Amino acid sequence: MRIVNSNCNFEREPLIAPFGFKGGYISELWQSIVKFHDAAGNVGLGLGTQSVLWSDANVFTQNPESAGNSQMFLCSAFAAKLATTLNWHTPLDLLDQLVPATYEYAKIVTANPALRLTFVLNALVAIDNAAWMLYAKADNITDFDAMVPADFHAALSSRQSKLAAIPLVSYGVSADQIKQLIDDGSFFLKIKIGSDPDKDGNLDKMLEWDIHRLSQIHELVKNIETPHTDSGHIPYYLDANGRYDSKDRLLKLLDYADKIGVLDRILLLEEPFAEDYHADVRDIPARLVADESAHSDRDAIERIQMGYGAIALKPIAKTMSMSLRIAKIAYEHNIPCFCADLTVNPILVDWNKNVAARLAPLPGMNIGVLESNGHQNYKNWQKMCSCSKRYQKFKDGIFVLDKDFYQFGGHIFNENDHYSPLV
Repeated sequence: MRIVNSNCNFEREPLIAPFGFKGGYISELWQSIVKFHDAAGNVGLGLGTQSVLWSDANVFTQNPESAGNSQMFLCSAFAAKLATTLNWHTPLDLLDQLVPATYEYAKIVTANPALRLTFVLNALVAIDNAAWMLYAKADNITDFDAMVPADFHAALSSRQSKLAAIPLVSYGVSADQIKQLIDDGSFFLKIKIGSDPDKDGNLDKMLEWDIHRLSQIHELVKNIETPHTDSGHIPYYLDANGRYDSKDRLLKLLDYADKIGVLDRILLLEEPFAEDYHADVRDIPARLVADESAHSDRDAIERIQMGYGAIALKPIAKTMSMSLRIAKIAYEHNIPCFCADLTVNPILVDWNKNVAARLAPLPGMNIGVLESNGHQNYKNWQKMCSCSKRYQKFKDGIFVLDKDFYQFGGHIFNENDHYSPLV
């Protein structure tokens, strides 16, 4: 295939309140838009949500928030233009050609020779999605299963009828807000840990804050039951975003969790350590999850060999193409996967949902799961939902996946009247 023309743009979407994780806070998320045309007149539109703090915290802290976002968008624009010079068969082929050049460009733009690859993959999401849509249009494909190459079908062979909608409990979410999440039907909580309460980098204070936070949340929900877990209790999904410096410090948190009866409710513990912390983690009494550290399929193999027991797939943050490869590796090693959010827009939720719907349930769950927190954080969420005319909201903490969803791929193939005119 050959792209003959490309264009890109972005929209700034403000958040309801500063969103805290990795010891920092963001106030807005840029939605990138890319459009590709081929010589036959086919058009592929792709969206992405930029998260500089998530993808490379150093870039975020070394720049004003809007400057970091600008740097990432420049990388998207560079890749969109480069894509018009390349020949490719599938979007995976295109990604393989785009990543090396975009990575070198990104290191210059950010003045960061140690830039994390995830920053580049985040910048390439809209490009990759546009390529998948162009690929589908060129072959008259209108459903997700037909679009995905056969090599990846085994890894995506499940068909869930329900997905637990996992909300996010970030640093600033109050006890009343957590209680409201439960009252609204949520039964699986993703809890951000690793706060820097006094903004001084003190890890002892971080641990103390995490212990208090875990205790506070457990007191709120410990007696609530759910039919969707093997234990009957609400499970916890802790996300440290690489803030812990050692196994010893993490074990102090888990020892405390064990003392108050929380340890067996921690279904997932995501990225406790920085990605350059290479240690065997099989002795950690929790299922550790690789997310940012699993940039690629090669990184995923390394984490599996270290003892990580699950992988968070992020088609909406590390590209659909790379996520397919990671899912295949995980499937071959019998490692469970699930789809985590990046606080993305409703259309990208449906991209994520297409993958989540085809993954086996996590150990301890009897239905599939999908993290989705856009409704908690975007100031204009309802307006954003109107940009995806067929977006289906979850109800009582569950996304219901019907025949229509599987037949039309969650409507990711539909034309979009809001984003398309912007490019």
